[in-house]
Amino acid sequence: MTTVGILGGGQLARMLALAGAPLGLRFLVMDTEPDACAGQFAPLLVGDYRDDTALAEFASRVDVATFDFENVPAESAQWLSERVPVFPNPRALAVAQDRLEEKTLFRRLGIPVPEFAALSSRQELDAAVAAIGTPCILKTRRLGYDGKGQFRIRSNDDAGPAWEALGAQAATVGLILEGFVAFERELSVVAVRGRDGEFRAWPLTENWHVDGVLSASLAPAKVEPALADIAFAHARKLADALDYVGVFALELFCRDGELLANELAPRVHNSGHWTIEGSETSQFENHLRAVLGLPLGETRMVGHACMLNWIGELPDAAAVLREPGGHWHDYGKAPRAGRKVGHATVRADSGEGLVDVLGRIGAVRGRDAQVAPVVVALRG
Repeated sequence: MTTVGILGGGQLARMLALAGAPLGLRFLVMDTEPDACAGQFAPLLVGDYRDDTALAEFASRVDVATFDFENVPAESAQWLSERVPVFPNPRALAVAQDRLEEKTLFRRLGIPVPEFAALSSRQELDAAVAAIGTPCILKTRRLGYDGKGQFRIRSNDDAGPAWEALGAQAATVGLILEGFVAFERELSVVAVRGRDGEFRAWPLTENWHVDGVLSASLAPAKVEPALADIAFAHARKLADALDYVGVFALELFCRDGELLANELAPRVHNSGHWTIEGSETSQFENHLRAVLGLPLGETRMVGHACMLNWIGELPDAAAVLREPGGHWHDYGKAPRAGRKVGHATVRADSGEGLVDVLGRIGAVRGRDAQVAPVVVALRG
């Protein structure tokens, strides 16, 4: 029986383990925390990702390794890859961990990106702000996610506070300034590439964020087919350039009919959670198929789907579960402000049907603000 090792024991690892059970797979999860929620469904090895002894034990007990988050040290992934197959490869992980490397690769591949500049001093920040213009965003090159490690600069007067907030990290994780994109829509391509180079993508997804954290996702996004084709072409070009194996997400801004790449997530992705119930093959199953060298599953949709993210604490499940297309996912985490503790997916055979279901859920749960933009998009 094949054992899949997962570095990171959060909800993504948990859902990978659930998806792998029908395939007859076993799992070993490694995480730094003893209460990692994936440990409720798979054996958990607690250890530091930079500890060679812990990594050696992990490698000795698995047949193939993957990740559930992108901040696993690339050096650890490289160390593991010399002992056991690792997918996606350490290079892809390293590129996605560094916003400068990532944006540089996008530009080299002809994928449009906002203006950007690397910097390491307050003087370089002032020069970059002058060159790029305001508004712009100062970000750490590494480790930031879900809106963390960022400071929006609305005018030149904000450069000082931005440097006070993030400048100390210039020497450790590096800093990058990016032009602010006044986008109309946030979109994502969730795609999968197999060991043999086969590429498939799920329908384009539209996303809404609150305070930098995903709030809701709608699939399929209501866009012109030509725009979706461009998004898929960008994703395929990126996957081939990195010799990528597994599922990934390419996050995109849409502005004036043009797509600008925001970032690459080298893993199964929050905006693809709807695929569990809303597609022929979920992102989790296809990720496992890819890393094991199995044939990829169909990515076509089953109707229309919306994913609602639960942050901080879970609402009452009844409003979702009483709907015929309502599906509930509790991650088994203790409530905490800002923490992803679960999600719901609502599926319907038509966009009109999905509008009706979301209206009922929003009214019962007082989630009108969360579902309103999705309903507007569906009606538009």
